[in-house]
Amino acid sequence: MASRDRVRFNVGGQLFETTSTTLANAGRESMLGALLDESWNPGQPEYFIDRNPACFSTLLDLLRTGALHIPSNVPEKLLYREALYYGLLDHVRGAKWGPFDGNTLRLADSVPGRAPGDGTAIRGAPDGGCCVAHGSVVHVYNWMLEERRPISLDYQQVNDVGYIDANSIVITARERLGKGDGGMAVFSAATGELRHRFRVEHGRQPKSFTAGALSLAGLDDHRIFSSCKGRLNEYGIGVWDHNTGQQVDFFYEHPGCSLGDADKLQWLPSKNCLMVATLFPRTDNCFIGLLDLRDKSIPWCWSDAGITMNLEDKRVLHAIAMEDGHSICVINQYDDLGFIDLRAGNTNSAGTGVRWSSRSKLMNQKVPYEESCYPKLATHNGQLFSCMNDSISVFSGSEHVLTSTLRRSYGGSICDFSIGGDRLFALHNEENVFDVWDSPPCPII
Repeated sequence: MASRDRVRFNVGGQLFETTSTTLANAGRESMLGALLDESWNPGQPEYFIDRNPACFSTLLDLLRTGALHIPSNVPEKLLYREALYYGLLDHVRGAKWGPFDGNTLRLADSVPGRAPGDGTAIRGAPDGGCCVAHGSVVHVYNWMLEERRPISLDYQQVNDVGYIDANSIVITARERLGKGDGGMAVFSAATGELRHRFRVEHGRQPKSFTAGALSLAGLDDHRIFSSCKGRLNEYGIGVWDHNTGQQVDFFYEHPGCSLGDADKLQWLPSKNCLMVATLFPRTDNCFIGLLDLRDKSIPWCWSDAGITMNLEDKRVLHAIAMEDGHSICVINQYDDLGFIDLRAGNTNSAGTGVRWSSRSKLMNQKVPYEESCYPKLATHNGQLFSCMNDSISVFSGSEHVLTSTLRRSYGGSICDFSIGGDRLFALHNEENVFDVWDSPPCPII
């Protein structure tokens, strides 16, 4: 039994001996885990693999201990390449950083970009990579932060970008006058190749349009949503099947609801509704509503229309539905958080219904001569995140108490941030650079 439990390898001329228990940690879908299947080279006394022995030793130690220790003589990218060969890339990635927690985030890297001008958006990928939109180009990075082939839209302005999965990126773009372009399309994250375009039909005729804010319904729901503006009546929210590219629905604007200019879309599974937020300064008045696509109704909405505003009044600049589905969090120009209770019924009269919390205001004063950016919000695993100037605040618990602040010394204000693949990505405005924050791996007991 003892001899059958032992497995010998000759890797690049160097001998290794381990156990089937260690190999089982690799998983049956990996190359090493597959060796446990007796139908594959049964009774083989020794396996010869013509690969790098130093990398194999590091990966074998990872399977034994669960910890990743990279020797100084092993380049990280070489180790990642070998891990991909053995089917152990997920193990390496899991050992590089731990489960996401906003209160334990550390600055892992700062990546300078290659595109001039301000960034439009940054989005985290499910596998820990990201993409950055600059003008008409989307720069794509894998989880090792190596830049892949960029996606160029031939001078069409990118409005929003997102990941359908780790291999597919969806991009919305502005229509150019007289060009009949714009709209939305899916591209390969690895090669930048166009996979399919999403079209809007009005009166059974395809129409050119400007696509804006994006949202995906979820893993088991193939719908994708985007705000749309056309030249005729194509103002509203388009709905497509992201696998086929076929339009499956369209929610036309209701009077007083500026859906085509929406800044934020978010699907709420618990409500079976789409949250749409059109906010200042894109429009003079802010509108937040829940759209029920089943009967084309707006069962709940909030607006500050009818209120006389001056420059010092609190204006809602961003909004996000909380993960419990009971409230919407908003933020103003003073970095105050506000909450609107979705269970309280319609609050669309004169902007009432926002419970502002000035205690959330950060103490980071704006740096002189620094260009400011509008604040943004995100939620993840019960935590709330907001960016203001050059920092990101983390709020925890049911009372949303400020528990951590993320900041680094250069790069200017943060114009966008995103969470994906257990990482937080922050795009800076003044310098073409983005930061990568992650949590340390769990200690090995």
